[in-house]
Amino acid sequence: MSKVIFGVDLGGTTVKMGYFDTEGNVKEKWEIPTRKENNGSRILPDIAASIKAKMSEMGMEKDDVIGVGIGVPGPVDAKGVIYKAANLGWDVFSVKEELAVLLGGIPVEAGNDANVAALGEMWRGGGCGYKNLVAVTLGTGVGGGIIVEGKILTGATGAGGEIGHIHIADDEPDACGCGNHGCLEQYASATGVSRLARRRLEADDKPSVLRNGDVSAKAVFDAVKAGDSVAIEVAKEFGRYLGKGLAAVACVVNPEIFVIGGGVSKAGEVLFGYIVDEYKKYVFRGSRDVRFALATLGNDAGIYGAAKLVLDLNIV
Repeated sequence: MSKVIFGVDLGGTTVKMGYFDTEGNVKEKWEIPTRKENNGSRILPDIAASIKAKMSEMGMEKDDVIGVGIGVPGPVDAKGVIYKAANLGWDVFSVKEELAVLLGGIPVEAGNDANVAALGEMWRGGGCGYKNLVAVTLGTGVGGGIIVEGKILTGATGAGGEIGHIHIADDEPDACGCGNHGCLEQYASATGVSRLARRRLEADDKPSVLRNGDVSAKAVFDAVKAGDSVAIEVAKEFGRYLGKGLAAVACVVNPEIFVIGGGVSKAGEVLFGYIVDEYKKYVFRGSRDVRFALATLGNDAGIYGAAKLVLDLNIV
């Protein structure tokens, strides 16, 4: 049969998997639960068992598989070593080597999940056609992945691209999940937008549909589209923080395009009206004309990027 690549996106609740042909076409997708008990000791064996079961089901031999790519929620260096993943119970070890052993020697490549998703968006998503890209995921937190000349920027210990933890405000009383104060994700994530909305509503009694109880990020941007003046103020504050943060990123890596994904991005291109002007206000002129686009792969970005990790090794 034709050669295939497996892509794995390891999340805190489920593991998304798929296998692809060498042109990047996904042939089948499935999920298994992430079993985190006993410090996550079952996770990699479960992944290996599921891949082996799919190979058996499809009549694949070991030689038919070019390799397996995996994105994991934690800092992963260029050698496939993860530097702890607290929500999985993992300490420091080589995901690449351990999974390869469990798969009987099939080649494995590993990366941080946000970085891998960025690679997927570059390959087959909203950043297709570009080699210098920053992907920003606006979800429960703010994730980021930086692609330079088609390659993931990992950094020394895999912590490159942690856009959500850029310090953006000096007077923030609340702590970020990372322990610092004033991180970008405290204002630009879905939970951050909700915090901004609650603070704005507490400031005075100005009428707003947001006073009906729902102050989710979706509710905020739905209200923006309906012309709610309080929601628009919240969106402007969100855009000021995110635009300023992305300007700082651009001054370091000079991307061709920012690809915006995650739950907040479902608001659509209305977001860009609040981000781009603020971005241009702060960015160095050499990066002022960067493009902004919405991510298009959704929850599949991770498995696409994981497969691309393997293809980039040119193991054929």
